[in-house]
Amino acid sequence: MRFSPWPARNKNPMELTQIKETRIFGRAGIFRPGGLPRTGATTIGPNGLINRRWLPLNALRAFEAVGRYLSFTAGAQALTVTQSAMSRHVSSLEDLIGKPLFERSASGLKLTPAGEVLLPVVSKCLDRMEQTLNVVRNQDMESRPLRVHIPPSLLYQTALPLIHGFRREHPEIRIDVSTSNATGAPPGNLDMAIVFDRPNVGDMVTDLLWMVRVAPLCSPATWEQHKGKSLEEFLNSAELLHVKLDNEPRGLLWSSYADQQRLTLNCTDGLAFDTAFSAVRYAIGASGVVLADIDMFGPEIAAGNLVMPYDAVAGDGYGYYLKLHAEDLSDPAIYLFREWIIRHFARQRGQEETAEAEHKAQIMAKA
Repeated sequence: MRFSPWPARNKNPMELTQIKETRIFGRAGIFRPGGLPRTGATTIGPNGLINRRWLPLNALRAFEAVGRYLSFTAGAQALTVTQSAMSRHVSSLEDLIGKPLFERSASGLKLTPAGEVLLPVVSKCLDRMEQTLNVVRNQDMESRPLRVHIPPSLLYQTALPLIHGFRREHPEIRIDVSTSNATGAPPGNLDMAIVFDRPNVGDMVTDLLWMVRVAPLCSPATWEQHKGKSLEEFLNSAELLHVKLDNEPRGLLWSSYADQQRLTLNCTDGLAFDTAFSAVRYAIGASGVVLADIDMFGPEIAAGNLVMPYDAVAGDGYGYYLKLHAEDLSDPAIYLFREWIIRHFARQRGQEETAEAEHKAQIMAKA
């Protein structure tokens, strides 16, 4: 969190404000109606309630920093003030509410019940103020669009409504979307990218949006031609549809699936497509069986355009990850879009888990 420059003698504003509050408002920094308070005053008005007119903002910032790190030393470093100043601010807040916020134990500092109630509220309020101040301060963000890369299948199946919703909420932020079927972080001048990749360690901020769960999918007409066959017989007699991955063998996804399911399968024949979206469209309109994400293409399954003949779902190790550079999070447009995407996919995962649990319960009830 950044603080405004303080001109007097290069002192930190929190430390100087502490001196000012102590001299004028008393230890808790509370103003008494009707005139200056007496030293040590801890009430705000006749009703004894705190209102926003004299909120102890520096004390709240200090409390949030200490609570975030569970350390007065680390909290002081985060706000670039002395540890004694942090202690005074937290103590003044404790005096104000009449309850301790921290307690020391053998394992270190921990929040009291009052601290556990207060911390998430203060953190959320400070985060929101910081974001909004940056948005207002950076009004020129309209002059440069947010550059986002999204894989084509994810873009067409899931991300378009997400982008539309974000634009409706934040019309001042323009977005340029690029797409390619590359795995890993794509080259180019981008602000952030959703990538189709396997887990890896790097120097970028990486958020898992979802892990892919695949199964053989085909049209109802294709399945009618192969009913009664085992999974292995079906896959060896139907035309396999492949999705190409950059710098990977043609049949990698089918080969990996066959290994997991312990199948003997010829993974080299069949048509190959640049995207899962194209392969699925071919399977629906023509023939063949595609190994596709059952969550991404759930709407096609629910509509009856695709069928999943076998309950043989597998994870192929790939997933969709949001990647960006840590320093770019200071850009309010990037920060807001990242938060929007993470919330969307977290909500979607919750809905999918609920639907899957209900589906399993129905199967158990029929058994």
